[in-house]
Amino acid sequence: MQGTLYLCATPIGNLEDMTFRAVRILKEVDLIAAEDTRNSIRLLNHFEIHTPMVSYHEYNKFDRGRELVSRLQEGKNVALITDAGMPGISDPGEELVKMCAEAGITVTALPGACACVTALTLSGLGTRRFAFEAFLPADKKERRKVLEELKSETRTIVLYEAPHRLVRTLEELLETLGNRRISVCRELTKKHETIFRTDFEKALSHYREQEPRGECVLVIEGKAAEEILKEKQEAWKEMSPREHVEMYESQGNSRKEAMRLAARDRGVPRREIYQALLTEEEKA
Repeated sequence: MQGTLYLCATPIGNLEDMTFRAVRILKEVDLIAAEDTRNSIRLLNHFEIHTPMVSYHEYNKFDRGRELVSRLQEGKNVALITDAGMPGISDPGEELVKMCAEAGITVTALPGACACVTALTLSGLGTRRFAFEAFLPADKKERRKVLEELKSETRTIVLYEAPHRLVRTLEELLETLGNRRISVCRELTKKHETIFRTDFEKALSHYREQEPRGECVLVIEGKAAEEILKEKQEAWKEMSPREHVEMYESQGNSRKEAMRLAARDRGVPRREIYQALLTEEEKA
């Protein structure tokens, strides 16, 4: 009989956020795979957990992952923990889950602390729909690409950032997205937890003068739907009615549907678009 992989959430700052269930499972499993055994040993010692532990991180995730899958296939139960928060969220745990799923091994999650959701609920911004981007890419070209994609994102955006890169990231966000509301959440669940609800410009001014400390979660206001519509309307004004209709036809719409969509965009009756097309044809 195969074993089970348990994804165990760990505290993101306050040890009291560890769940009873997580402590029990970590004591009962045959093996714990930890992102950094040096960090995790302190957590395990605090809760008197003496289960054997091995490392599982970005640089050994494939070789160690295969080893863990073999142990699970032998019937051993394994728990996966990260330095803080939920395994599989912005860490190599997603690869192990994928390997287990492909091998038909049971995977179950023990919910708990998650910096993304914690910051989102404290932000004062929209929580119904959000886009989680974790850390922006380190590569300059890839980073620029992601920022450009976020430019038109209407959902609330959640990013992780290290304190020494915060000012640079805020500068890039302001340059690319324009000034928007942001909540900078630091030291979540800890004694000096800080939620700074402001905008890009004020945040930049603040952190240029006051060096940030502690890991940060940035919760950013999505682009207003009205602003996107306004930009589209400006673009439509630069098109002739024919170009507008042909744009929709190139997307696979029939001439009739393309005319209807162009009329909707321009806020005019469809017959006005039809007449404009006839006039252009007569001139041609």
